[in-house]
Amino acid sequence: MYASLLVVDDHEDFRRAVRALLEADGFTVVGEAATGAEAIVLAKVLRPDVVLLDVQLPDLDGFAVAREIGRWPDPPVVVLISSRDAPAYREQLQTTPAQGFIPKNRLSGIALRSLVHCTE
Repeated sequence: MYASLLVVDDHEDFRRAVRALLEADGFTVVGEAATGAEAIVLAKVLRPDVVLLDVQLPDLDGFAVAREIGRWPDPPVVVLISSRDAPAYREQLQTTPAQGFIPKNRLSGIALRSLVHCTE
């Protein structure tokens, strides 16, 4: 079964493109958020399997959001995304509770499934 997703990014066009890309690959996008605070609220309400979370948001950064979500009992899997490559966040990625990191230019259903271990 493919995962349900909450897509978090402050750019509406990117969220729309990610929704189309991942839904075409069998994922179910249950919501979208533009800020870290909105992501926390929607993740609590919608209970997605996965939160696809941009590192750079206008209020809280993705690492802070991941830490907050990681404190919950039975939290969703958090996968961080960014327009920058992983080396730009080396230290933060070593300590984040997020399951993994995907550069935005490499985001695909295959890349996401490899991190969240979804099956058909």
